[in-house]
Amino acid sequence: MKRMKEEHLAVLRRHMVEVIEIYADLESEELGKAALDERVMAAMLRVPRHLFVPAAAAPFAYQDMPLPIGFDKTVSQPFMVALMADLLAPQPHEVVLEIGTGLGYQTAILAELAAHVWSVEIIEEFASHAEALLHGLGISNVGVRVGDGSRGWPEHAPFDKILVTAAAEEAPPALLEQLKPMGRLVLPMGSEEQVLTVIDKDSAGKLEARPLIPVRFSRLEAV
Repeated sequence: MKRMKEEHLAVLRRHMVEVIEIYADLESEELGKAALDERVMAAMLRVPRHLFVPAAAAPFAYQDMPLPIGFDKTVSQPFMVALMADLLAPQPHEVVLEIGTGLGYQTAILAELAAHVWSVEIIEEFASHAEALLHGLGISNVGVRVGDGSRGWPEHAPFDKILVTAAAEEAPPALLEQLKPMGRLVLPMGSEEQVLTVIDKDSAGKLEARPLIPVRFSRLEAV
């Protein structure tokens, strides 16, 4: 079989986005809307997911499925990546904290949507790979470091938005503290049964959590 060219990959990305649109419509009652934000969908079209997975998984990069990336971890299915970005709703002037860089795919999507992304990854090999890949793609508004994501990144706090790509029984207190008033945190919450949850902080610092749909993520690791 011939090696796929960029025009082939672009067609597969468009198909991936069409599938995401279908899933968004099917989940419309739970989400309260039938379509995801156009800026998010445009980012999903631009970012080359096949570069953010191991070479053996690249042929499956544009199927709507999680893919293994090593260390018993996966990159989330495209629909979930798009949905979490949509729920987070990062704006072009905002600073985002991401917990769980992985190989950097969700990071790259967020970088398309926000002014700057600070990303914390507990696995050193992932962090170094993601940093090199993002830099190689010319994505300059991202900073990556190795560390315990549950502690956030205090040196760059507070953040307009925080995205956690691993499940916790409750939102880590450090992350809630580092979230700006009128900010938003999105994360999977729960132990055996996980629910994708949106937490908003009002101007007085009061928190309001909104559970959405059942999900399945690896656990947030702490050191």
